[in-house]
Amino acid sequence: MRTLRLLTVGGAIAYRALFNWTTPAMFVGTLLVSPVFQLLFFVYLGRTLQVGDDLGYLVGNAVLSAALACVYGGTMAVANERRYGTLGPLLLSPLRRAAVFGGRALPYALNGVLISAFTLTVGALLLRIPIGVRSLPGLALAICVGALSCSFFGLTLGSIGLRFRDVWLVSNVADAVLLLVSGVNVAPAALPPVLRSAGALLPLRHAATAARGAADGAPLARLVAPLGAELGLAAGYALLAIGLLALFERGSRRHATLDVL
Repeated sequence: MRTLRLLTVGGAIAYRALFNWTTPAMFVGTLLVSPVFQLLFFVYLGRTLQVGDDLGYLVGNAVLSAALACVYGGTMAVANERRYGTLGPLLLSPLRRAAVFGGRALPYALNGVLISAFTLTVGALLLRIPIGVRSLPGLALAICVGALSCSFFGLTLGSIGLRFRDVWLVSNVADAVLLLVSGVNVAPAALPPVLRSAGALLPLRHAATAARGAADGAPLARLVAPLGAELGLAAGYALLAIGLLALFERGSRRHATLDVL
């Protein structure tokens, strides 16, 4: 029960304290309006170049829209503790690190799911693209798994903040890389081999593949492979984040650099 409480209540409190924006308009404009305009841009670009189809861009960018909140949210979950001077007391506590930081990824994943659902709904209405009712369970699973994977990826980037000062530069680059290699707007076959391989090891490509399959009417049984691959990435990034946090924590204690900004 204590671990469950850390995962849920602790994660919710940390979300309220560490995920911040200047005004509600900034939140709406950045996390809700911006993904919709990104979706419209790539849909009309695809129409102009006669590349891809509207439905593929719609569901792909809906999955990708979770990246902004999840990557930056996961980074804030660690980096803002140091910024506000609360990281030291947190690491001095006897609480389990896996439960403390693992639970922080859950609210950001939920935030990403809501953003993806909003982008998908608004995009479908604006572009008048019908989505079959039978496709919704598969789409929901793909969005949830992709958001979870992306949140743990953001937590991994945030753990780097214990060692590097400018972790936000890393987050900015990671967000741009996901836009390029996730296979949502650029087909993986059109990418250089290095970027193609990187995309397979980064979040969202497998989730986007599952989402497109669901939108095309594929049964859930055919989505098991891409969803399983995405869940594997989520578990891998979760373990990597916890491992890096433990490693950098020990190094910071030795060199007294825990709160150096």
